Amino acid sequence: MEIYRDLDHLPVFNKPIVTVGTFDGVHLGHRQIINHLKGIAHKIQGETIIITFEPHPRLVLPQYGVPVKLITSTHRKYQLLSELGIDHLIVLPFTIEFSMTPWEVFIREFIVNQLHTFCLVVGYDHRFGHDREGDHLKLLSFAHELGLKVEEVPPLLIDGEEVSSTRIRNALHAGNIRLANSLLGYAYTISGKVIHGNRLGHQLGFPTANILADDGLALIAANGVYVSKVEYKGKIYGGMSNIGIRPTIAHSSFAIEVHIFDFNDEIYDEVINISFIDRLRDEIKFDSLEQLKNQLKKDKIQAQSILEGIQR
Repeated sequence: MEIYRDLDHLPVFNKPIVTVGTFDGVHLGHRQIINHLKGIAHKIQGETIIITFEPHPRLVLPQYGVPVKLITSTHRKYQLLSELGIDHLIVLPFTIEFSMTPWEVFIREFIVNQLHTFCLVVGYDHRFGHDREGDHLKLLSFAHELGLKVEEVPPLLIDGEEVSSTRIRNALHAGNIRLANSLLGYAYTISGKVIHGNRLGHQLGFPTANILADDGLALIAANGVYVSKVEYKGKIYGGMSNIGIRPTIAHSSFAIEVHIFDFNDEIYDEVINISFIDRLRDEIKFDSLEQLKNQLKKDKIQAQSILEGIQR
């Protein structure tokens, strides 16, 4: 997948099939749009183009209040789009000034005149331009004037509700990893560098790798203990993770840590990826470290059982 940020030097694309969006999470709803995009391109021997924005518009526009936390880092998002077989990604810098662009100007000047789009694929509720004024009916009418073909993709429903980034964020905030993963189509993952902790895990017989998330805008799931898989240098290990304040430990602070099964390497300053498979329990304040150790033994048995069930 080719990535373009210099809009003044874009190549001439062959029958470009285009869609526009933030694609945070690259979830199953996004993938339905992307599959439609690819299907059209395959029929006409065209090229697929996704137009996205940096930073995410909700990090820029004041009406959204608290900045959004992102399901996927920018790097991970682009990696996922590349794995899906997209030919080209055009990254538009999102600013307050850009947000004031009338939707008709964006469609006419960029989508039609600059890209020479053969077909524009949109989600059923996608809106363009300043104040999201360019809805589907307006777009269809304007596209007809311009000779632009537009195809709309219906929503993807799971359990009777639309798959959306908002729904996934809500599931992660609630610690509902199973739901989040079912909507994403893959396991929610946090990446980061392994940092030094208090080494209490070693004393308990459950050494952990503490990580510093590599993106300060990353959405961190709800506090709790999770079944995990850990990717390190291309190899996958089972494990169990804790997100939270570790309430049994005096003067403890927030941490993301993982106990990796059957693993003894020192990996400080290395980058690992932690994928969250299931949630075992809430964080619990135990009366003693011995009680905590006994619970960790039970957690490990349960986590290994869940991982073995997945592998069958």
